[in-house]
Amino acid sequence: MPETHFTPESAAWSDWRSQMHHRITTVEQLRDWIHVTDQEEHAIQASAGRYRWSITPYYASLMDPDDPLCPIRQLAVPSLREFESFPSASVDPVGDTVHRKTNRVVHKYPDRIIVLVTGLCPVYCRHCTRKYHTMDAAGTYFETHEGTSWDEDFAYIAAHPEIRDVVLTGGDPLTYGDDRLEAIIARLRQIPHVEIIRIGSRCPVVLPQRITPELCTMLERYHPLWLNTHFNHPQEITPEAAAACDRLLQHGIVVQNQSVLLKGINDDLPTMRRLLTELLKIRVLPYYLYHCDNAVGISHFVTSLETGRELMRGLLGYITGFAVPQYVLTTPLGKIPLWEESLHRDSTGTWVENYEGETMYVNDLLLFDDKGQEQGGK
Repeated sequence: MPETHFTPESAAWSDWRSQMHHRITTVEQLRDWIHVTDQEEHAIQASAGRYRWSITPYYASLMDPDDPLCPIRQLAVPSLREFESFPSASVDPVGDTVHRKTNRVVHKYPDRIIVLVTGLCPVYCRHCTRKYHTMDAAGTYFETHEGTSWDEDFAYIAAHPEIRDVVLTGGDPLTYGDDRLEAIIARLRQIPHVEIIRIGSRCPVVLPQRITPELCTMLERYHPLWLNTHFNHPQEITPEAAAACDRLLQHGIVVQNQSVLLKGINDDLPTMRRLLTELLKIRVLPYYLYHCDNAVGISHFVTSLETGRELMRGLLGYITGFAVPQYVLTTPLGKIPLWEESLHRDSTGTWVENYEGETMYVNDLLLFDDKGQEQGGK
């Protein structure tokens, strides 16, 4: 238990602004929660001026104080491996800057965009694809300052009627207060062709106190609205996180999860199965399993593609179908499915393969064309 006055027993523990105010940003503060190793201390020192790091007291309370391999520690505490050189690593492996149309709008797909709301996060995940965007020094994807006018961004969306789905991301948009966030959402709702608004936020995981009744009531006014969050390990699924997701669900806000496949965190079958089934128990739908992007500062988390494909072979058919996420690699070309096909065609015909590797021919099911006539019939 930390010596600091700000503990789970503190009156202000449940206030999200107090959690943000008391974020851990120094080695001395971190020692209130864990036994900091020499390697962790050196990594924190090396991060100064390069990579941001901060940890909410809530998220720190989930750490094993004695085990440096604790998954929560690995996800939040800087590591010296972040400074290793990987020649193929990129500051923008998913092509945000390639497809950026305004200061905030990234338009990669025909009918949907992402909007980079902020570079601020409650916890700076050590595996963040946008690590450069949230750097401590000059790194940013913003063309101009984050605080500049939104007029150009809204004008772009309004001028492109093909845009029906807008994803607010960052950074974490829920670091904005309710009024500031509502102003953005309300403006989007004034654009007739914007059908769906999604918010990408890790607050249910690292700062569940942010999901207040007041926030949920405000969001409910702007349906259809979805929230995509980011649980990576079963230890993150706590009663507080479950309650935060439940508050969103009670207000009609669909909650989906986007995990990243991370070496040493969740790249074994028991952990991944437990993560997915525990998500279902709190009514959070697994959506994507991202292959970890080869971004500068996070390459040490990247597994092989075969590791991911082997995990998928251990999921499909062995757990509930809608618990199985889509396994994808994000590239400047878009999200590329990495899972193998189960329908095959060769010179002998068409055959399917199930999750146990059993096969059967299905030629008799494919004797009719789309007009209901026998193939080759008159």
